Amino acid sequence: MKQIQNKRISRRTTISLVHQTLAILLGLVIIAPIIYALLISFMPANQILKRPPTFIPKKWILDNYKMAITSTTLGRFMINSLIMALTSSIMRVIISSMAAYALSFYKFKGRNFIFMLIMGTMMIPGDVVLVSNYQTVAKLGLINTYLGMMIIFFCNATNIFLMRQYFLTFSLTLKEAAVIDGCSNLRFFLQILMPLSTPVITTVFISSFISVWNQYLWPMLVTNENLMRTVQVGVTMLNFPDGVVYGPVMAASILVLLPTLLVFIIFQKRIVGGIMGGSVKG
Repeated sequence: MKQIQNKRISRRTTISLVHQTLAILLGLVIIAPIIYALLISFMPANQILKRPPTFIPKKWILDNYKMAITSTTLGRFMINSLIMALTSSIMRVIISSMAAYALSFYKFKGRNFIFMLIMGTMMIPGDVVLVSNYQTVAKLGLINTYLGMMIIFFCNATNIFLMRQYFLTFSLTLKEAAVIDGCSNLRFFLQILMPLSTPVITTVFISSFISVWNQYLWPMLVTNENLMRTVQVGVTMLNFPDGVVYGPVMAASILVLLPTLLVFIIFQKRIVGGIMGGSVKG
């Protein structure tokens, strides 16, 4: 009997070891380009295109970072991206939570149909509605404005789904008891439900921030003034008379990556906790 148990334990240990090894290898493959970009950002220009290629800088320099900052108004670009990502994330939390509240705590005809309709929008690629969105924003006179860059990111079906699933983990008796005590719907939403939903709110906010921060195509379409460009668009503006200088471009890419990387590292546990909490009840 003990031998059988030992074999089972040994088999599970082997399978776990194989899974962990594959996960580490996959992680290394994914992160390898970022590590290489980081190393290039510290290399002199004559070493970057050297044949055979070298992966470790023989001389570590900061000139690429200085050139990336001075060649473009990278600081202004980062402020634009911060305004867009921060405002869009806050609006997503507000709109998604209100929609999820109605779809989980209210019973009305067509509730499931509306929810399925919202979920159906997840199957529509963003590129399909790109032209119509641009025409709408242009007719509203929002070209070269922060609102024009942000407005299409204010609502997201995935966030509504995530928050609705989390709200469904609360018993309806909680709301009924609050109503009996004289609590209005708005007060219950703001003072009871939202404070209890901190994990999923954090998840929606951080995931939205990272997603909007990394947007490139839409901010490029709705802006034609350099002062309104976002940081993702600004990196592509690192043009030099001699062609592409890879060192400053890689340095700028690393600077752009740092905010989202820090946010993800700091709030990683809360993001996972919010996602797991929202998957408890369907």
